[in-house]
Amino acid sequence: MRIVSLIPSATEIVFALGLADELVGVTFECDFPPDPRRDRHVVVGGLDTQGLSPESIDRLVREKIAEGDDLYRLDEDRFLSCDPTHVLTQDLCRVCALPSGEADAALERLGCDADVTTLDPHTLDDVLATIVEAGRTLGVDDRAARLVDDLRSRIDAVTQRVGDRERPSVFVLEWSDPPFLSGHWVPDLVVAAGATPVLAETGGRSVPTEWDTIAEHDPDIVVVAPCGFGLDGASEQATAVLDRLPPRAQVWAIDADGLVVRPGPRLVDGIDALATIFHPDLFDGPHPSVRRIR
Repeated sequence: MRIVSLIPSATEIVFALGLADELVGVTFECDFPPDPRRDRHVVVGGLDTQGLSPESIDRLVREKIAEGDDLYRLDEDRFLSCDPTHVLTQDLCRVCALPSGEADAALERLGCDADVTTLDPHTLDDVLATIVEAGRTLGVDDRAARLVDDLRSRIDAVTQRVGDRERPSVFVLEWSDPPFLSGHWVPDLVVAAGATPVLAETGGRSVPTEWDTIAEHDPDIVVVAPCGFGLDGASEQATAVLDRLPPRAQVWAIDADGLVVRPGPRLVDGIDALATIFHPDLFDGPHPSVRRIR
C-alpha cells in the first residue's frame, strides 16, 4: 500500500496500526509520532499563523472564509508523485483540515483511483469507530480491533477509578479570543475523567460564547485547550484571559493538540491527563501534559 494522510489524526492512527512504512504522504501539521514528515511527501500546506495572537488568527481565518479562499492547499504534484492507493481525509471541519471534497476533486483531475476514506467522528465512540474503519480499509482489521479494545480498557480503568466520587463542573475553553466552548468528543473526555461538562454537548459543535455566559455557569474548573496549540501555547492563552474567567475556578492548561482536539488514539491519554486535574488525590501528581495556572 501507499497511504496518504490528509489529517494529523489519521497519521497517528496509521502509526498506531503499525503501517508507518506504508505511509508516503502527510500534511504540514503532522507532528506525531515525531516526526512523520521526515522522508515523506508533505502534500498539504496551510496558513502560516506562527507568532499571531489568537484574535489575529481568528480574524485571518474569518477573512479567508468570507473571501472564499482555501485555508489548506493540496500540492497536486507531490500528491501525484505519491501514487497513493489509499487516502485518509475528513469532512468534519474546514478550519482544521483539507475537506474531503477537495481530495476527491484532485483525484478526479489527476486520474488517480485511490481508495478514499473519510473519517468524520463527532463523539468519542465515533473516534474509536474510525480506527476500526481505517483498519478495515487498510486491511488490518485485527490490529484495529486489538487497538480499540486496549483503548476501551484504558478508558474503563479511569472511569472505574474515579467511580461515583463527587464530580466537579468543568468548562473547556477551545479558543480564547473570542472564547469558544468545546464540542464533539471533548465532553465525553470530561465525563470519562470524572467530571461534569458545562456549556458543552456531546457531538455538538465548538462555537463562540461570551465571557459573561461562562461566569454565569460558574464552573469549578476551567481547562484551556486551544485548538492548534500545545501545552506552552495553552498556558499563554490561559494566563492572558485569567481575569476574564470565574474567580473561584481552578484554571488549567493542557496540550490540546496532543490530547484533546485531534480525534485519534491519544484522546485516551487526554482522559488520563484530565483525571489527574479533576481527582488529584487519586494520582501521584498532575499529568506531564497539564499545567495549573491558578
